[in-house]
Amino acid sequence: MKLQLLSQFEKYLIVEAKSHNTIKSYVAHVNEYLAWFKESYGTPCSKLYRENILDYKSYLLNVKKYKGKNLNGKTINSKLSSLHSLNKFLVIEGIQAEDVITKSDFIKIQVDYANPCDITKKDVEHFRQQILEAGEKRLYALVTLLAYGGLRITEALNVKLGDYNFTSRELIVYGKGGKQRVVYLNSKIVNSFREYLKVRKHDSEYLFVSREKGKIDRSVINKHFKKFSNKITPHMLRHFYCTTALESGFSIHEVANQAGHRDLKTSLIYTNPSREEMKRKAELL
Repeated sequence: MKLQLLSQFEKYLIVEAKSHNTIKSYVAHVNEYLAWFKESYGTPCSKLYRENILDYKSYLLNVKKYKGKNLNGKTINSKLSSLHSLNKFLVIEGIQAEDVITKSDFIKIQVDYANPCDITKKDVEHFRQQILEAGEKRLYALVTLLAYGGLRITEALNVKLGDYNFTSRELIVYGKGGKQRVVYLNSKIVNSFREYLKVRKHDSEYLFVSREKGKIDRSVINKHFKKFSNKITPHMLRHFYCTTALESGFSIHEVANQAGHRDLKTSLIYTNPSREEMKRKAELL
């Protein structure tokens, strides 16, 4: 499969309104399949055949390992999903006529019952205070937005100077698929923004900027997070927001609206006990 075609596939994903991270993941998975194909059959892959896909699925299930362990069903489904998108693209381009991947090919996974949030408000406040005392006002404002606004990290880094209003305490967020929603800001977020803006020196339209260029990259943020915690991540703060919002009296529909969940089932998971709490209960049996 030629590099030009893979470049067109990437553009197709952009048109399909896939997020930056999804596109990056899909392209990586496709390249992994192409490398496996060439190594397995001794020839470059020109199109997708069902027989090859089933062989690859078997390889993922029984041979390929990650850190010495077999891949889990969610990871395998992610790889198959990327190939399914490639399949649709190849059909559109007229390179092949049939869809060789079906829903039945995906591994059925039982939805995790436990609440994925395993940090407390004390953990989050200690994390924020460490960042504040280190003089990291930009990171402090970002962490506060994630923890008390519930944004995805990509959504937060895409916030522009004109997207928020301190008077109305509202922030316009552009989420997955280009969907727009309004997130309501509490005093913690507003105050952290105001203090950050006092020291922010950049003419970029984006709120969170690097010293060298415009919008800061999420990989840089991940490194900064690790300086202060080996447990708290940007996405864990999103879990914290959803859990805390429900505990504070938000309804399921309100949390789904603020967090930008497409399905209420996603919000409902935060009403459940954490994994640690379920383990504790298991010991009581």
